[in-house]
Amino acid sequence: MRTQGTWGLKASLLSGLLFFSTPTHAAVFFPQTATLANGMAVVLIQNKLSPAVAQMVWYRVGAADDPALRSGLAHYLEHMMFKGTRAVPDGALSEIVAAQGGEENAYTSYDYTTYHEIVAASQLPLMMQLEADRMRGLLFDSEKAASELSVVKSERQQRTGNHPQGLFAEKRRATLFPAHPYGRPIIGWRDDIAQLTPRDAQAFYQRFYAPQNAILVISGNVTMADVLASAAATFGRVEGGNASPRPPLPPLPQTKNERVEMQDERVTKPSVAAQTLVPSRGMDATRSYALEVLAEALGGGEVGLLYRRFVLEMKAASGVSVSYYPIARGPSVFSWGAIPAGDGDVRALESQIKMWLSQKAEKGFSGQDVARAKKRLESAAVFARDRLLTPAQIMGEALAVGLSVEEVEAWPQRIHAVTVAQVNAAFRDVMQQKGWVTGILEPALLVKKGGDE
Repeated sequence: MRTQGTWGLKASLLSGLLFFSTPTHAAVFFPQTATLANGMAVVLIQNKLSPAVAQMVWYRVGAADDPALRSGLAHYLEHMMFKGTRAVPDGALSEIVAAQGGEENAYTSYDYTTYHEIVAASQLPLMMQLEADRMRGLLFDSEKAASELSVVKSERQQRTGNHPQGLFAEKRRATLFPAHPYGRPIIGWRDDIAQLTPRDAQAFYQRFYAPQNAILVISGNVTMADVLASAAATFGRVEGGNASPRPPLPPLPQTKNERVEMQDERVTKPSVAAQTLVPSRGMDATRSYALEVLAEALGGGEVGLLYRRFVLEMKAASGVSVSYYPIARGPSVFSWGAIPAGDGDVRALESQIKMWLSQKAEKGFSGQDVARAKKRLESAAVFARDRLLTPAQIMGEALAVGLSVEEVEAWPQRIHAVTVAQVNAAFRDVMQQKGWVTGILEPALLVKKGGDE
């Protein structure tokens, strides 16, 4: 690898770029963007507060793209990406990063797979070289592939098979997304994992792992000129491959409410969780922003209204949560959960929370409640800006599901523009719609013999 040290040399590499721009109205991360000649997107978010840099490579493929009866394939391939190339043998990538005092990791979601390294800024060209090498040069040794599949099986058993909470979440999601890719576990169903082969992983890799299907996001103390010079010299030399468009997600009608009840002797405290399908950012941006404010108003930590009502005032719950994450290709999920205080009845708590939510939705939030929630969200954007990895995560996730840089940068203004009427309308719609999945997880000893359960 050669480090480009002068503007003249850098300019010769930049001739391979098709696009380079800096948004003039940036509001959060002030990103600079470019596209390499082979189609790979490049984003830089400068952060001069640290001498380090975070590199994230995002692939527009995830667990939702697993073929039928091959759930877990995207996650299995993520594991295989560390098994080496001709230039960098099995395990060497991690050793190289560690030798630089850095850290690396990867994870798979439903809509994307990402790999990252955090190192001193001076080591960024080396990190690019490593990631570019395994983008198309991965080896699929049968023995190593079989060994890694055993690791995946063990991981599933540890995270899900041995944990009732994991099994409970898996059952609820499968009920919420029946016969849909989002209803399969990211790690895969146990029987599907057992059928995965190195050939499956290699075909999946060859189809989806290519520069035109990837996004390079850099966050840290580097300049765009340096990023583009190194990117053109490494990723820019990777052939485009034959990455085909990912198939569209199937429609998912929800017509009735469902219940999932599970008892397990390993559970020490009962819990209730309820969730329903709602639009993601790409499906309905206006409603999505309102849902974000709604989730913050209800579940914003100890100042959230649900916490104040059921933990602080009624003391009926020891913990509550509300969540909505809008970044998805398909529909997203709005959910709430709670754990009863002491020896409280989980079903009684469920009824109380549902009644309170319905009454609150009918009454609506005050302007002050909405203003406070919006202020907390807007402040979070300020804090995110000063971190190293977080900006790259936020930007990469959005771009990987089809959102734009401008959409990410406009987030504070869009949140600020949400009205009380929009939040209350979203609240009423969510509470009145069909398709809620409510789950109860409790210790096996609490089940009454001869009862309806």
